[in-house]
Amino acid sequence: MQEPHAAPVNVFGGENDCEFHQKTVPNSTPVLSPAATKGSLVKHKSKEVFFGDEVLSSEDIEKAQLETGRVRGQLGSVSEQPGSEVTGSGGKSGGKKFDPMVRPHEDLKRQMSESLLHKRKSISHEQLKMKKGMAKMNLDFAKLTSKDMLPHEEFPYQNTGEFLRSVIDELIDYVGQTHDRSLPVLEFHHPAQLRGNLDLDVPETPEHLAQLLSDIKDTCRYAVKSGHPRFFNQLSSGMDVTSIAGEWLTAVINTNMFTYEVSPVFVIMERMVLKRMRELVGWADGAGDGICAPGGTISNLYALMLARHKYFPELKHKGLRAEKQLCMFVSKEGKHPLFLGLTMGTTVVGAIDQIKDLAPIAHKHDMWIHVDGKHPLFLGLTMGTTVVGAIDQIKDLAPIAHKNDMWIHVDAAWGGGVLMSNKWKHILDGIHMADSVTWNPHKLLGVTLQCSALLVKEDGLLESCNALHADYLFQQDKHYDVSYDTGDKAIQCGRHVDIFKFWLMWRAKGRVGMEAHVNLMFELRDYLVKLIHEKEGFKLVFEDPQFLNVCFWYIPECIRQLPEGRKEPRNFTRSVAPIIKGRMMNKGDLMVGYQPLFSIPNFFRMVISNQACRHEDILYVVEEIDRLGHDIML
Repeated sequence: MQEPHAAPVNVFGGENDCEFHQKTVPNSTPVLSPAATKGSLVKHKSKEVFFGDEVLSSEDIEKAQLETGRVRGQLGSVSEQPGSEVTGSGGKSGGKKFDPMVRPHEDLKRQMSESLLHKRKSISHEQLKMKKGMAKMNLDFAKLTSKDMLPHEEFPYQNTGEFLRSVIDELIDYVGQTHDRSLPVLEFHHPAQLRGNLDLDVPETPEHLAQLLSDIKDTCRYAVKSGHPRFFNQLSSGMDVTSIAGEWLTAVINTNMFTYEVSPVFVIMERMVLKRMRELVGWADGAGDGICAPGGTISNLYALMLARHKYFPELKHKGLRAEKQLCMFVSKEGKHPLFLGLTMGTTVVGAIDQIKDLAPIAHKHDMWIHVDGKHPLFLGLTMGTTVVGAIDQIKDLAPIAHKNDMWIHVDAAWGGGVLMSNKWKHILDGIHMADSVTWNPHKLLGVTLQCSALLVKEDGLLESCNALHADYLFQQDKHYDVSYDTGDKAIQCGRHVDIFKFWLMWRAKGRVGMEAHVNLMFELRDYLVKLIHEKEGFKLVFEDPQFLNVCFWYIPECIRQLPEGRKEPRNFTRSVAPIIKGRMMNKGDLMVGYQPLFSIPNFFRMVISNQACRHEDILYVVEEIDRLGHDIML
């Protein structure tokens, strides 16, 4: 017989506060229903209330309500130290650690947790087992489909809860396996093999939930574990648990960033985090503007559009034919700005070579600017190129750009994270001279993909450039401050919430935690360079790396044994890295990327940003590449 449950009640009496369900059982012991999360309050006819796993009387609640201060203020800022005090409205914290994500009833629950501990009565072991087992109904997922879960399922949502718990259990297992060095980075299969191993058809009729859980397990099995301590294949690697939690919450809330109306917390949060990032760039008081964009390429595109709008605002309405041809200068390795320039009708007339001596660059650029009568618009510099990790010297080039009224943009998608480190931020000296900066926290800092920000020195330019004032979304007569609507800053309408996972990670680590991570990565870089110098068969492509990219060749024994003065065939040199990479992928214990660069034949590029990486993993890279490649023959 189904147990009766009372109508939802509101413990706090506020009209808009959360409601919690009461559920009775035969022995009249109050038990939390699955609709109420751990720590929820449930009213009971005996005037006792459960708080988590414990019982509070009505007197306890009344005392807590009196003792609880309604801490209120603006959204707390990200901090230097994890768990530091946060300033509320009026700039005073009052000694309280204010959490902006906590609503009034959460304040009450926290206060009860701290001040009424001695009055609580522990729940019995049997009651705890009963509560935790309520959703454990031995469900047969092979007989259930999505139609048996929310929004179709009735309270207490047992099918929904059990399905999600099963998914979360699988994901927690995956997180653990990802950090296990005894397990592989990947289980490699060629495309045809993988297609045969997986059922990827999209059906006409719904699959049962058991099949979905099996699909999730298979997906985890064949996925590349980019958080594995020995994954060095991309600039973005590693796995931050708090960032993962932020991404999960973002998916559950499933809102859009275009208006404060539908995303109030995240809009304010984005403002505050981007302001702090601008402060780290070096702009006074964090002045300016910014926006989270879907990747560094789009952030760079924003910068080029802003430059054009800044100096030629009429082009927004008249089009490119209204003016003479524009031109820009970009880093030689800065492929994203270059391609964007071509697509926007902007000619690239010069490329900066970071690898060679920078001394003559200033004079050379001054000559380029006056070539062919084109109008110089944009100087696109890179601080941390994808392959080499090279850093353009903005101090040498900014005076020329300023002299010619050019917009200066710095692509620090990869390098920006170094600003968190007081020890290493000097390598980005002069970045404050830029008009805009691209910074991807999902790279060096390890935020879950994706998280990219465009930071702009001039406030209001983003909206001026991109606004179309769509009145079906951005009404100007709303009852709140419409300057918090971000949609008119963006080139797209819908915008994913990318800020929460970064904010949550920053709260967890503080700036000093991220500084420690950056410092460790440089320590590991230096250790790798030392090993390459000491280990026979390894040779650096570029001595003294500027950043966290270490580029090197592996030279097989057959080449090392060639007589003095005889050069190895160039085609053979080019093929060594691909052969080793193929063996590496088949074995699955390690992933390191390789590529050529201009006329330089294939070499390995070690990117060190994985927060799980330690000295033992760097040593493993060198020893494993030697094991995989020592027997390669001409």
